[in-house]
Amino acid sequence: MNTQTTTSAASRPWQEELYDVLKEFDVSHVAYVPDGGHRVLIDRALADPEVNAIPLTTEEEGVAMMAGVHLGGGRGVLLMQSSGSGNCINMLSLISGGRFPFLTLVTMRGEFGEGNPWQFPMGQATQAVLEAMGLHCIRADTAADIIPAARAAANQAYFAGGAVAVLMGQRLIGAKRFW
Repeated sequence: MNTQTTTSAASRPWQEELYDVLKEFDVSHVAYVPDGGHRVLIDRALADPEVNAIPLTTEEEGVAMMAGVHLGGGRGVLLMQSSGSGNCINMLSLISGGRFPFLTLVTMRGEFGEGNPWQFPMGQATQAVLEAMGLHCIRADTAADIIPAARAAANQAYFAGGAVAVLMGQRLIGAKRFW
């Protein structure tokens, strides 16, 4: 199954529009663990001289990175896959203790069309785990969902000081082949 890229033949790919939303909200730091579902965002961040694209070795480093970005007066976003959210559970407690805004975009696995059995457990637990750690989760399952979801999440994070995760479902990002 290929990644869904547009809402219509005349529109821009949703990934490009999503990056533009991050820029609208003055995001200056993009922390990521390499992921095919975030490829366009990562490539755009790497090419953007106004953005610090920060590769991570593990997702929990990104939580601390976002605290530092906030303390330095910037805005950041953590890009991760649902399987990586399990790596962050303990570090996510830093958000409520430190009371800093937090935005993460999570590509979901273990859902619609998933062929990799190893992705099911964390993919199915991601939303409950994030909510248990105090994050508000907003789902985006279609190209029509993602831009309004991203704007709502960025508004909640950067203006209300919330901790928000946009869960980008496999109907949106496409299922990866596994064999």
